[in-house]
Amino acid sequence: QLQPVESGGGLVQPGGPLRPPCATSGFTSNYYLIAWFRQAPGKEREEVSCNSGGSTHYADFVTGRFTLSRDNAENTVYLQMNSLKPEDTAVYYCAALRKPRGATVMPMCGREYDYDYWGQGTQVTVSS
Repeated sequence: QLQPVESGGGLVQPGGPLRPPCATSGFTSNYYLIAWFRQAPGKEREEVSCNSGGSTHYADFVTGRFTLSRDNAENTVYLQMNSLKPEDTAVYYCAALRKPRGATVMPMCGREYDYDYWGQGTQVTVSS
């Protein structure tokens, strides 16, 4: 089954770093946009970061703290999270969107899409 797989979540103190990976075997960078989402209890899912080819976007609430990197050789997308806050506590999901058949360009980040593939999520808890 073609599915991104997140891992690396856990408990971290406020201010600490975490770098969960998303295994993206089969989701090549020239055909698939990869994005990180998160959902906290009682809140709607929100996009954290997105990569499409050479373009990476970040939500305002993580800009300057989080960095998405895509290692195509390892088929892995990392979300480097620094200066974590309690409000960052959420289940973090990795999702993929395929370039539409017949399209000549990749979908652009910074827009809303219905993503085709979702990981199972990894819990990140920021607490003292």
